[in-house]
Amino acid sequence: LCRFWRKLPQAGKFGIFDRSWYGRVLVERVEGFASEWEWRRAYREINEFEAQLIGYGSVLVKFWLQIDPEEQLRRFEDRKINPFKSYKLTEEDWRNREQWELYEMAINQAIARTSTPATPWSIVPANDKYYARVFVIETVIQAIENQLKRHKKK
Repeated sequence: LCRFWRKLPQAGKFGIFDRSWYGRVLVERVEGFASEWEWRRAYREINEFEAQLIGYGSVLVKFWLQIDPEEQLRRFEDRKINPFKSYKLTEEDWRNREQWELYEMAINQAIARTSTPATPWSIVPANDKYYARVFVIETVIQAIENQLKRHKKK
């Protein structure tokens, strides 16, 4: 996880990571780029890494935006015909869609193994994009407010 330390924002700054250090237990696992031993070891490494971040005073909020297969297909079909969105859709997206069950199993295990009291996952029902955006924003605001309250008490 060394490569992620260099990408972390400085104290007082804000950073957003998409998938980030979860690649080993998701994509690398499903695609066979990591051995079973490697991706199983990664759960411990992730938990230790995130505990260090929390220990240094970081606010860490983790989201899984969950859509169902029908919604994903609808979005893919929309992207396919919309010239303003077609760049977002690749053959790899279609190929990965065929592995839905493997990805679903991988993310369910990743969430179960890496959701801790200090770094819980928020599962966001994301078929409705507006709802998902509001949920994420409100959750981030609450996490920052909670951190500020903890610092006031010190």
